[in-house]
Amino acid sequence: MKIRELAIAGAYEFTPDVHRDERGMFVAHYTEAAFREAVGYPMRLGQIHHSHSRRGTVRGVHYEDVPPGQAKTVSCAAGALLDAVVDLRVGSPTFGRWDSVLLDPHTCRAVYLEEGLGHAFVALEDDTVAAYVTSTEYDPATEHEVHPLDPALGLPWPAGMEYLLSERDRDAPTLAEARDAGLLPTYDSCRALHPGLYPPGDRTPARHRGTPA
Repeated sequence: MKIRELAIAGAYEFTPDVHRDERGMFVAHYTEAAFREAVGYPMRLGQIHHSHSRRGTVRGVHYEDVPPGQAKTVSCAAGALLDAVVDLRVGSPTFGRWDSVLLDPHTCRAVYLEEGLGHAFVALEDDTVAAYVTSTEYDPATEHEVHPLDPALGLPWPAGMEYLLSERDRDAPTLAEARDAGLLPTYDSCRALHPGLYPPGDRTPARHRGTPA
C-alpha cells in the first residue's frame, strides 16, 4: 500500500495494491499496521455508510464539533468523484487551504482526514457511490457545513457542470462567516485529541519531526 500525506496535515491518500485475475479483483482498503505507521494511531470504527449520487452532486463541506470530532476514510465504489479536504482548524498553519484527490473503483484510492478537517466531493459520473468509514456515529447536532461554492475557498470543482446541492449546503455560511461566528474547530482542540502526536508547545506532529519539508 502506498501512502501519501496531502498538503493538509492530518489528511492522507491511500493507494492499495489491487489484485486482479480472470475472476475480477480483490483489494484491502485498510490494514491496521500500515495505517498506524503512517498516521500514528489505528482507525477507530464508529459507523460505515455510503452515498449514491448523480453527476454534478456536491456533498459538503461538512465537519463536526471538536470535541468530539469525527475522522473519516472515504473511497469510491462506483462511478468517480473528486474529493476535497479543507483545513477548517482556526489557528492551523494551513487554515483555509485544501487538497484534492480523484477517487474511483479502478485505482481504489481512499482519503483519510483527521478530526477538524472539512470534507466535500463532487460526483463526476451518474451512479457514483462513495463509501465512508467514520470514527464516530453520525450526530446531526454536532455536524456543520461550510458552503462548497464559497469563492474564497476556490475548491476545484469542474467547470461547465450543473451542481446539485442539498438545501443545508446551499444555505451554509462561507468560511469567513463560520469563522467569525465561532463555529469552526480550533487547531489546539484538534491537537488535544492526539496528544502523543503533538507534544506541548510543538506545532509539528511527532511523526514529521526531523523530516525535511
